[in-house]
Amino acid sequence: MLIPDINEAVDAIRAQTDRHPEIAITLGSGLGPLADAFDGVTIPYGQIPHFPLSTAPGHDGQLLIGRLFGRDCVVMRGRVHMYEGYSPQEVTFPIRVMQALGAHTAMLTNAAGGMGAGQQVGDLVAIEDHLSLATAAGFDPLRGPDDPALGERFVSLNKAYDPGLITLAQSIAPQIRRGVYAHCVGPSFEPPALIRLLQAAGCTLVGMSTVPEVIVARQVGMRVFGLSAVTNICVNTVTDSHITNAAEVFDAAKIIGPKLARFMEAFLPALPKGARDA
Repeated sequence: MLIPDINEAVDAIRAQTDRHPEIAITLGSGLGPLADAFDGVTIPYGQIPHFPLSTAPGHDGQLLIGRLFGRDCVVMRGRVHMYEGYSPQEVTFPIRVMQALGAHTAMLTNAAGGMGAGQQVGDLVAIEDHLSLATAAGFDPLRGPDDPALGERFVSLNKAYDPGLITLAQSIAPQIRRGVYAHCVGPSFEPPALIRLLQAAGCTLVGMSTVPEVIVARQVGMRVFGLSAVTNICVNTVTDSHITNAAEVFDAAKIIGPKLARFMEAFLPALPKGARDA
């Protein structure tokens, strides 16, 4: 029944705007103010059939369709997470709707804990690969009955994060590093032992979102660019006196917001016009 639900959501959105976005953007925790530069229509999630409602702090729960830095975009001002009680399929429903509206490129941002050497709060890091404990444990958004109309069932995640878009981002902002994002369901922050495990696996970022959306975006043929804002430095030993908390994450995200906006102002106009452009 997923295709009829997608169509119903698209019809409800089309009743409010006839714009055809080319870029889908998801704004992570505390990064919603970036959308203040947006010119277009704002639709609360509650007005879109079958759309999950955002309940997390720092996520406004609005779908924006219009122009952002000169490009036609559809923007999720706040995402939903598995830790809110949603299934991976519900979490990724908005990606399917945004692709059905016309978006060929997905830009997914998030607030993340930094685990890499030399990382500092405020860094922007382009995701080039991920490790998801949730999908490895069976919470893959593609799990369930196969419907060829939704895309291929067995989706390759090699180069899921488009190398060309990462290179473009670094040419615009050389200070942006590359990193490997670890996806945990949350909402509890990761204990030091888990941080050590993830570091041993080569991960340099950790968060509670993004990966399910990436998997579905690749299934429907979208190019993907993932960008993490480092909002805290992870604790990997119980002898560390710091206690990670939500307040520091949201405070850091507010500070990082203007930096992200400056990057997006240069990055969005430079994005390729089509899904298959080099």
